[in-house]
Amino acid sequence: MTAQRIKGQEVSVVFVGPTGTEDTFGAVQSFEATTQMEILTEGYLGETSNRRDDIFNGLTGSVDIHLQTNEYAAFWRRVKDRAQRRSPAAGQFNATGVFNFPNGQKMRFQLIDIFFGEMPMNAGARGEYVSVSVPFECQDGFLLPS
Repeated sequence: MTAQRIKGQEVSVVFVGPTGTEDTFGAVQSFEATTQMEILTEGYLGETSNRRDDIFNGLTGSVDIHLQTNEYAAFWRRVKDRAQRRSPAAGQFNATGVFNFPNGQKMRFQLIDIFFGEMPMNAGARGEYVSVSVPFECQDGFLLPS
């Protein structure tokens, strides 16, 4: 049987800013998104086991890139302008990614209404590429078969 696992080379990520501007980081080193779930546990008198429920708390994640063009500067400015309310506070960032499976299937993810944390830029050493880490949180996301 042929392996159908997907590798990073079959994944692409695009951020879309408040003005509809696409930020395609061609040198994406890694991408991570984590579904934030909370389990509520409560015990009651007369019951022999705790009851459980869960709450969806959005998503968190990060994308790590190596700078290869000045496109990151425009993205950084749009993020900073929204945080400083220089652009409409309602301005929304979204992200879309595509997973291209070896058997021809595709799966798309969408991250909705993204907010960004600290974005460190690192020029670690003469022989290392300049890298940027972009952590994010968002209130909703979807995995969709294509």
